[in-house]
Amino acid sequence: MLDFAAIDFETANSERSSVCSVGVVVVRGGEIVDSFYSLIQPEPNYYNYWCQRVHGLGHRDTDDAPLFPEVWAQVEPLIEGLPLVAHNSRFDEGCLKAVFRCYRMDYPDYEFFDTLCASRRQFRSLPNHQLQTVAEACGFCMENHHHALADAEACARIAMEIL
Repeated sequence: MLDFAAIDFETANSERSSVCSVGVVVVRGGEIVDSFYSLIQPEPNYYNYWCQRVHGLGHRDTDDAPLFPEVWAQVEPLIEGLPLVAHNSRFDEGCLKAVFRCYRMDYPDYEFFDTLCASRRQFRSLPNHQLQTVAEACGFCMENHHHALADAEACARIAMEIL
């Protein structure tokens, strides 16, 4: 796969619609050509301890952030016509569908590919198939794990290697 967009969401709480940040990395012709990151005011707008502990985001970061429809208006032209790739795509696709429902937006039925499933087939001997482990197996040193853009870039690097 030479053309795709890797995407990653972080959530504020256990509700999939509570996306609080998004990272997108666009790959064309097998090269990273663009990227996008934004904080998002989550819906519902509260943070649970566990999510905050994972990504470090909270109200101070997102109270003045744009709502999802505003952010998606910037993402949509970047990813138009591209399949989406995520590490554990069930989570990210679930978030995308949930937030589209939340804001009563028409979901365009994006095609998703999953680097987690692909890595389990490709790298059977890894101790686990977490994003940072698979990224390292693909020769990419991941920094700032659980920052949506860093995770999207790691996913893109994995996809470029194994998809």
